[in-house]
Amino acid sequence: MKLKFTGFSDPGLIRSSNQDAYYVDPEGRFFIVADGMGGHAGGEEASHIATREIQAHLGENWHSPQPDAELLEKALWQANEAILRDQESHPERADMGTTIVVVIFRNPEAPWCAHVGDSRLYRFRGSQLEQITEDHTWVARAIKVGDITADEARIHPFRHVLSRCLGREDLHQVDVQPLDVKGGDRLLLCSDGLTEELVDHKIAECLQNIPVLEKASLSLIEAAKEQGGHDNITVVIVELEG
Repeated sequence: MKLKFTGFSDPGLIRSSNQDAYYVDPEGRFFIVADGMGGHAGGEEASHIATREIQAHLGENWHSPQPDAELLEKALWQANEAILRDQESHPERADMGTTIVVVIFRNPEAPWCAHVGDSRLYRFRGSQLEQITEDHTWVARAIKVGDITADEARIHPFRHVLSRCLGREDLHQVDVQPLDVKGGDRLLLCSDGLTEELVDHKIAECLQNIPVLEKASLSLIEAAKEQGGHDNITVVIVELEG
């Protein structure tokens, strides 16, 4: 199964810097989106450290015999350790961290995903958009137990509070899962700068109505900016041909 893919990042309309980072492997082997936090220098550094470490680990171990889940999990733990080491060397960045979402295609028909935080993976199939990852946030947990509704979560003052991110000594779990895909699917990796501004049906409309991936990505970013563009916006789209 062949892949088509693209990625773009935009600082948005409010932030003076872009603390997001992403990587699109030229060979289509893996894709990464990270959203840093901890101030201008800290957030930018954390997201770039994570992206670099994961890219390096996956590239170096791509043909190793270890299973996909193990390869992904080790890549994220390595990124977490690298951020912790940088915090020790630069106390001014001690509170930095980053979310992460990664998709790998070692077997094009059986990809895997790993994530920490609230950067998301969606699958668009037919006319249906489905969120594959589960946000590691206070509001996501509150929705799950019925304390608040999804609509309330969009404006809740704690909506940006993460329960997990890379760059923490108390990180005990990363989520790793196989993906169900078939020809014609589109996978969307994105930072919360997109999902904070656009509801799911608006994202779905764009993915359904714009066949060219580059135009679809830029359209999503522009739509998020039209809604305020309060945060950095990063979009990676992967299409499975067939």
